[in-house]
Amino acid sequence: MPTMPPPHAHEPGDEPHRNRQLAESFGADAERYDRARPRYPQALIDRIVAAAPGPDVLDVGVGTGIAARQFQAAGCRVLGVDVDARMADLARRTGVEAEVAAFEEWDPVGRTFDAVVAAQTWHWVDAAAGAANAARALRPGGRLTVFWNVFDPAPDIREAFAEVHRRVVPDAPRSPWAKPPLDAYEALSARATDGIRQTAAFDAPERWRHNWEHTYTRDQWLDQLPTHGGNSQLPKPVLKDLLTGIGTVIDALGGAFTMRYATVAVTAVRIGRA
Repeated sequence: MPTMPPPHAHEPGDEPHRNRQLAESFGADAERYDRARPRYPQALIDRIVAAAPGPDVLDVGVGTGIAARQFQAAGCRVLGVDVDARMADLARRTGVEAEVAAFEEWDPVGRTFDAVVAAQTWHWVDAAAGAANAARALRPGGRLTVFWNVFDPAPDIREAFAEVHRRVVPDAPRSPWAKPPLDAYEALSARATDGIRQTAAFDAPERWRHNWEHTYTRDQWLDQLPTHGGNSQLPKPVLKDLLTGIGTVIDALGGAFTMRYATVAVTAVRIGRA
C-alpha cells in the first residue's frame, strides 16, 4: 500500500483514504516499486528503534517491505499489514512476514507490539480509526510513528518538472509541482496529529524531520516516476510523453541530478490501556 503521492496531490480538504482505487493500485507493478522507490534515512530508523521499549514492530501498509527490511536490519522483529495482496506477497518473498487487510479492519488477535510504524502510507488510512487500532496493538510505552519521504527539489528543477507536467497533462486538476511539496505534507501531518489526539490513548504527538539527498541518473528517476500515484493512473501514451519530457530535462542537467528530501514524521507514545 505505500506510495509517495505526487507533491501537492492532496489538498487539506481531501480525504485520500477514501480513494480506494488509487490506494490499491500500486501492486500492479510491485517489482518496479520495490526496485525504484527511495529508502528511509537510517537516522530516522535508528531513532524509532531507540525510542521503542522493545524490538517488535508492526508495519502498517508494509507494501513490498522497503521500510520493514530496514527495521529488520536494525534488529527488529517485523509483522506487516497491507491491503494489497500483490504487495504483501513480494514483501514475503523478501523475508518479511505480512498479512493482508485494510488496517482499520485488521485484528491483532491479542498480539501487541513495541512500535507501530507507517512509511509512506498513513494518508491511505482513516486517521482516527487507524490511530485507535494502533493504540489497540501497542504495549503501554510503545510508540506510533507515521512518516513520509517528501521531495524537496531545488527551485529550478521543480519549475522545469512543473513545465513538463503543464504541457503533457494540461487537464490535471493541479500540477504536482505547482507549490513546494512540503506544503501538501503539512496537511497530511496535521490530519495524522488530529487522529492521534482523538484516541486519548497517546501522549502529545511530536513532529520529527530528517533532511537528506539522493543523486539520480536519468534512468533511475524515470524508473521511479510510474510508481507515483497520479502517474500510475495516466494513459500509457500520456505517461510515455511525460517520461520523455522529464528525461529531456534531466539530460539538460547533465544526465543526473540531486533530489533533496525531507522525511517528516508524526510520533506519539501509548500512555496506557483503554
